[in-house]
Amino acid sequence: MPGRRLPPLSALRAFEAAARLRSFKRAAQELSVTPTAISHQVRALEEHIGLRLFERQTRRVALTAAAERLFPVLRDGFDAFAEAVEALRAPPQRRALTLSATLSFTAKWLVPRMASFRQACPDLDLRLHASDDPVDLHAGLADAAIRYGRGPFPGLEAEPLIENRFAPVCSPRLSLRQPRDLHEHMLLHSEWRHPTADTPTWRLWRERAGLAELAGLDVDAGLRFTDESHAIQAAIAGHGVALLSLALVADDLASGALVQPFGPALDGYPHWFVRAPGVEPAGLAALRDWLRAQAAAGSAGAI
Repeated sequence: MPGRRLPPLSALRAFEAAARLRSFKRAAQELSVTPTAISHQVRALEEHIGLRLFERQTRRVALTAAAERLFPVLRDGFDAFAEAVEALRAPPQRRALTLSATLSFTAKWLVPRMASFRQACPDLDLRLHASDDPVDLHAGLADAAIRYGRGPFPGLEAEPLIENRFAPVCSPRLSLRQPRDLHEHMLLHSEWRHPTADTPTWRLWRERAGLAELAGLDVDAGLRFTDESHAIQAAIAGHGVALLSLALVADDLASGALVQPFGPALDGYPHWFVRAPGVEPAGLAALRDWLRAQAAAGSAGAI
């Protein structure tokens, strides 16, 4: 099969642009060349096919009958080339990160803020890994994590994100007014996996409160939950009084679903932002900055 006898591509491009724009000057601007170059290319094409393509006028050019036949073929061809090349372009790779956190922190702090995250980081896909078991960051099972504890965390880079205080909270329907009212209501307990002497429990709260009327309060009785978020839901439903992180129930306190009827509040450990040292995947800085901003807004009483 004989090869194609085509004029130079540069000449065809120059003619197509000039014919479409009806101007050598505008064609030159589109192709980033001079009008003289467009004129030379068109003249070369005319010599190649042996026909005139343009009638040169004062301010514009007009197509000859031959040009009227050639132009739509070239226009459609260049359009098809552009569409084919664009279809082959690899779609831009979206950045994706996995953030691990406890079940309660994920449910009560992260999930309600996802609209804010999408607005702040529209090009970043976030996977929330909810587990009370610490994930192995060195193995790459998550890019970062939110952990509660005293710190430091050996082998990890950590920065305190949210300070925690724990206090009695309940539904406003229970009408608690003073600590002695606890004798009339069920205590709700969150079970800690690794309790210490500083773990915020009802027993520690009674000790810190130092009130004589609480001496007979059975701080071991009541309803127990292995997931703090379930204790929160039970408190909202009016099933009793829970000793909860004020950071995790900030939304519920603001909406009036829960109230803090009295103190004292116990100091807890911070929630930390942790990651493996020397690992900085794309988007991690943006995620960290968003978490910092949300934590600062929460500490100021805003979501």
